[in-house]
Amino acid sequence: MKKTFTSIPLTIILLLCIGISGAMAQNGSVGGKVLDEKSAPVSYATVLLKGTAFGANTEDDGTFEINNVPPGNYTIDVSYVGYATFEQTVTVSSGRTNVNIELKTDYLSLNEVVVVGYGTKQVKDMTGSVTSVSSKDFNKGSVASPEQLISGKVAGIAVTSSGGAPGASSRIRVRGGSSLNASNDPLIVIDGVPVDNNGVSGSANALNLINPNDIENITVLKDASAAAIYGSRAANGVIIITTKKGVGSSKLGVEYTANTSLSTINEYVPSVTADDLRALIADVGNSKQKALVGTETTDWQDLIYRSPVSMDQNISFFRRYQKFTIPAHLWLPQ
Repeated sequence: MKKTFTSIPLTIILLLCIGISGAMAQNGSVGGKVLDEKSAPVSYATVLLKGTAFGANTEDDGTFEINNVPPGNYTIDVSYVGYATFEQTVTVSSGRTNVNIELKTDYLSLNEVVVVGYGTKQVKDMTGSVTSVSSKDFNKGSVASPEQLISGKVAGIAVTSSGGAPGASSRIRVRGGSSLNASNDPLIVIDGVPVDNNGVSGSANALNLINPNDIENITVLKDASAAAIYGSRAANGVIIITTKKGVGSSKLGVEYTANTSLSTINEYVPSVTADDLRALIADVGNSKQKALVGTETTDWQDLIYRSPVSMDQNISFFRRYQKFTIPAHLWLPQ
């Protein structure tokens, strides 16, 4: 049987390759940087070309790159939690189109996201009572422990001092919870780690383990729905503390805080004066006692008490952990 083979000339193959590469070379790219209102990079923001499948996420430094985009007019859409959606029309040619984007903070409180034990929820979707106090709303002045930052700031939360000893714990009550045998203290969660309700060995107050200047946000869960997240330990409410972290893996955060206070005596303790003592001895004392009284008058409280000046200065360095990848040959079975 005779077989016939048809050969394709090499010239045609070369022309096809040149045509395909020429068509691909005509595609362009869209790149740039996403910043916030303070010119800080916004990482992991979503950048899309509306109506297409082209998109990318920003890196830690806020940069992004969308490659192999056919020429034409597109609407670039940038979104990130807590910021208003950004849209802008761009024209893509065969080269690179640069776009610098500035996101504006979304101040609609109903769209605020609250981090709970099993994920994130918007405030308008929360059925429980949640109150969040950020660092800009904390109590100012000389603050010795974290619970004093929100004293009087959250409705239904009572913070009272249990004693005047240095480092003594404060009594925190959420909506007046009370029990005869069990603890009435709320559950405290620090950066996702619950603190034992029975206290921490070696510290009278578990909150004293944190510098108040290092706290970024305090969230209070005030009703029984918190028990669905943290169990029976949350029956008296939950106080979630989030500490400060750096913005972006390439940025080091530095913060300096200084407080100066002056203490004065508001009122001295009433006491018997020297003249009162001399008058009493003159009436009921004998001759020997009258001879020992003398004529001096000394205000001992005025000599003992002073007006001290206290200074509290803190400097903090914080940086976000960088992502890293473990090589496969280190953990895959051989």
